[in-house]
Amino acid sequence: MKPLIAANWKMNKDIKESVSLINKFEILIKNIKNVEIVVCPPFTSLNEVNKLIKGSNIDLGAQNMYFEEKGAFTGEISPLMLKDAGCEYVILGHSERRQCFNETNELINKKIKAALKNKLKPILCIGETLEQREKNETMKTIENQLINCLNNINEKGMKNISVAYEPVWAIGTGKNATPQQAEEVHKFIRKLLLKIYNKNIAENTRIIYGGSVKPSNIKELMKMENINGALVGGASLDAESFGELCNIK
Repeated sequence: MKPLIAANWKMNKDIKESVSLINKFEILIKNIKNVEIVVCPPFTSLNEVNKLIKGSNIDLGAQNMYFEEKGAFTGEISPLMLKDAGCEYVILGHSERRQCFNETNELINKKIKAALKNKLKPILCIGETLEQREKNETMKTIENQLINCLNNINEKGMKNISVAYEPVWAIGTGKNATPQQAEEVHKFIRKLLLKIYNKNIAENTRIIYGGSVKPSNIKELMKMENINGALVGGASLDAESFGELCNIK
């Protein structure tokens, strides 16, 4: 399957900075065909970035959304708005959403259903905290998150979902799960998908890794059998750095 490399800019880059970054980045990756590249700017930059990447080898994604299509939900963004801005992907269930904004698996499940209904491709984030890892609760945590976030999602829907394993203790800390640690969890996720769905879904779902991914560690991570790409935070805020990340042979 084609690897997926997605950039999560988080709460960084105003419109002018977003335009500057994309203009530099497009030049660096214009000939890449063996990787699917997605950029997820802040909501305010989606429209401008969409104009710049039209016809390129870059897809547009959002960092979050609400599960209702419209209504009295002050401050929220609907799937219809994301589609209108040109989005194809949306990141859901990021650990920062879970931790800072108390998002539950049940809420994330509603968001996934709304995204699929509106033809958006969810990137579902799951991962354990340092405390959970130290208590040997990694697999239990992953299983609980995956099963509940995918509750009542059928096989057709699952074909449009990517899973991002992000150990919370490695996000923005400079620490990184070793390729072997990441592979162990990715393999477990694939076995879970086989249990929940079938062999076809298990083998063809892209399971990507996130957590201090940099040009210096991407190649070793991508050598692992069950790692199908990366969700990149800090390293995606620099055109040269993210360009190097996308140039995986």
